[in-house]
Amino acid sequence: MQPLNIKTWAEEDRPREKLLLKGKAALSDAELIAILIGSGTPKLTAVDVGKLILGAVSNDLNELAKLSVKELMKHKGIGEAKAITIVSALELGRRRKETAAAARTQITCSTDIYNYIKPQLLDLPHEEFWIILLNRANVVMKKESISSGGVAGTVADPKIIFKKALEQLASSIILVHNHPSGNIKPSAADISLTKKMKEVGQFLDLPVLDHIIFTDNDYYSFADEGML
Repeated sequence: MQPLNIKTWAEEDRPREKLLLKGKAALSDAELIAILIGSGTPKLTAVDVGKLILGAVSNDLNELAKLSVKELMKHKGIGEAKAITIVSALELGRRRKETAAAARTQITCSTDIYNYIKPQLLDLPHEEFWIILLNRANVVMKKESISSGGVAGTVADPKIIFKKALEQLASSIILVHNHPSGNIKPSAADISLTKKMKEVGQFLDLPVLDHIIFTDNDYYSFADEGML
């Protein structure tokens, strides 16, 4: 069987040439992956390999971003170097979202919180706990990771959280942690922690405005649900 080679295609159909001629928006996801990996296998073009990779995650780039280097290497034609290239490109995309969100952000509702913290928590296979510190105008001063744990949970120490808030002279705090399972329902531990944090915040005149349980597709707001 004659090996398939992108160089035998019409020039306008080759991914690199297509990008130059028609612009980046004209390329499919598989063609963009083909540019990243550069070459395919003796029987598959780089575009074919890109299609197979995407097909394995139902053409969902968010799911693709969750794959590790080792998981990508399970695909034919993808060695360590190519897998690293794909992971790096997707990480750059995630950081671009993070940079855009880092501009002066005012929190007015729970959706604002969800969208602001999304670059940090999207696609994570483990649980993390973050805080968002606000000034008196509810403008974000800083966001900071407090802890990172396993699939089942993470530890959030009120002493550490309020120490960081006091050091930054914050006026209020928002708590955020993710549930990798996708279940937005708060656990008994989540409810207990929120109650404790609220009480400490009232004592220190540093109110906890909300506690968000983050999942990739939805969220739970303690404030919206009258639980704070």
